[in-house]
Amino acid sequence: MKTTRLNKFLSECGIASRRKSEELILQGRVTVNGNIVLDLATQIDTAKDVVHLDGEKIKSAHKVYFLLHKPKGFITSTSDEKDRRTVVELINTREKIFPVGRLDFNTTGVLLLTNDGEFSNFITHPRNKIPREYLATLNKPLEEEDRLQLLKAITIEGKRGKFNEVTYSSPTNHKHVRVITVEGRNHFVKNMFAALGYFVSKLERKSFGPLI
Repeated sequence: MKTTRLNKFLSECGIASRRKSEELILQGRVTVNGNIVLDLATQIDTAKDVVHLDGEKIKSAHKVYFLLHKPKGFITSTSDEKDRRTVVELINTREKIFPVGRLDFNTTGVLLLTNDGEFSNFITHPRNKIPREYLATLNKPLEEEDRLQLLKAITIEGKRGKFNEVTYSSPTNHKHVRVITVEGRNHFVKNMFAALGYFVSKLERKSFGPLI
């Protein structure tokens, strides 16, 4: 008999990350042997128990990984209530995949899509400090004083954050900057610059850990 936590099972089957799987459980969308389960500590026997999500039986998935250069005009999600196009539509696969991390609607660059919830959890968890590299175009040249402040710490949304590296793309053009951070909060790069009075007009993620 092999038992595992329900949220881990959903994650390993490619449904979502562990954290997102917990949300699905708490929403009452997951059943085990026909019974709705709301306890996040629930253990299941993977050889015997039958798990459904929204009435659809969950089966172990063959792990797949897609590296996408996300274009503008797509949201980083599997569906959208406003009927906007999603990054999942750009991948031709029969597997149920989801994007790892987020990129804004008009942010471009490196994005991983997979059905491997365990890997998604590893690469996005704050404790693992996976670096992300971005190229940002600002509405005005970045002052040296502000560049140094971004490396120290800035409080945004009640929490301190910083960039690990901030460099100018060229000695004469300080509107284009390269940023490296281990932070994965939504809109983090844009919010950091906004806190000092800068607007990011263009943003591209060049790498996410080893993914380039």
